[in-house]
Amino acid sequence: MKTLATALRRTLVLTALPAVLAFAGCGKDDDPVVTPAPEQGRVSAFHMAASANVGVKVLVDDVDKATLTYGQNSGYQGINTGAHTLKVNVASSGANALTQALTVEKDKSYSYFAYANAPTTVAGLLIPDDLTAPSAGKAKIRFVHLGQGSLTPLKLSTTVASVADIANTETQFANASSFVEILPGSYNIAVTSGPASVVVTNVGDGSGSGTVANKTYESGKIYTVVLRGITGALVDPALQPKAVLIQNN
Repeated sequence: MKTLATALRRTLVLTALPAVLAFAGCGKDDDPVVTPAPEQGRVSAFHMAASANVGVKVLVDDVDKATLTYGQNSGYQGINTGAHTLKVNVASSGANALTQALTVEKDKSYSYFAYANAPTTVAGLLIPDDLTAPSAGKAKIRFVHLGQGSLTPLKLSTTVASVADIANTETQFANASSFVEILPGSYNIAVTSGPASVVVTNVGDGSGSGTVANKTYESGKIYTVVLRGITGALVDPALQPKAVLIQNN
């Protein structure tokens, strides 16, 4: 015989059943799908092509990344890992000056230099940036030789009291040395040539003036010296080879 209590319990169970079933249907399959961020590296683009002394656009897979005038750079920008196509186009007309392959690895940093490989043409140089901190009490520096028509190889030297080479910075045209450690301090660095370390131009304050001037190189900092420009009697003086300084960190 059904008692009143039994009937009441049955009614409560039947009432609760739809809610239980509804809750059971809200499982993990209905949770929002979180798409992981794409793996990336970083690329900084530099307009060092005196042969294209106009504004240029740098594109990766036909997506604008930067518009640069001669001497400017984009700063580091995230690029998805893998194979890409990099283009340098004339900003005003869209005319293509350079197309080349670009491969980016996860968490790696790169510098990309558009430079003059001849008085009227443009080439590109992609180099990895080892941004590992220098040893305690040291700075790091490297040399990138993009001086079209300049002597080759060239190297970096200090001119504190006399000219002294910075070891392992000798570099052929269209190449870069590895980063090497230097003592921090205030002094002039020059781009030099040959066993006698004849000064080609001074880095000075890093602006490209070519004059002797002390620059303070700080402990823990990472620097790149770039010789850019074109050698020639009829070349605009502003486009003649000059040494400029970039701070990478």
